[in-house]
Amino acid sequence: MSGIDVITGDITVVDTDVIVNAANSSLLGGGGVDGAIHRAGGPAILRECRLLRETTLPSGLETGAAVATTAGDLPARWVIHTVGPVHSARDDRSATLRECYIRSLRLASSLGARSIAFPLISGGAYGWPLDDAVDQQVRAVKDANSTVESVVLVAFSEKIADLTRRALR
Repeated sequence: MSGIDVITGDITVVDTDVIVNAANSSLLGGGGVDGAIHRAGGPAILRECRLLRETTLPSGLETGAAVATTAGDLPARWVIHTVGPVHSARDDRSATLRECYIRSLRLASSLGARSIAFPLISGGAYGWPLDDAVDQQVRAVKDANSTVESVVLVAFSEKIADLTRRALR
């Protein structure tokens, strides 16, 4: 991997081969990043997600797993959907959170992607403490064995971008 960049903004406008969707297990859209990607990508993404649900993923996508679809109207070629874990004070789900990044990078490599953009997975509605969500993200991306050359970590606020830049140092 040649580089990891941090930007603040809207992941749906990032020009990379792959955009990662912090999806819910249904794959049928939702709020936050998931809803934004489905809205901006248009109906083609939902069509492919429905086909996945009708064929290979009738129970939905498992937490920590990753699957690819078209990117529809997005500047990317593919969307990789991954389901982050809900934070738990009792159970350490950190390894599952890191798997979201690692499996997404492996899948991107298998597609021949050279660049990928990630949101902060589980750092919103799934309640993961932001400092730790950023640490898990950076650790997973740095440790992943991937042929993807460029990773863009897309922060939804300047605060998250600053935390991410600090974690990368």
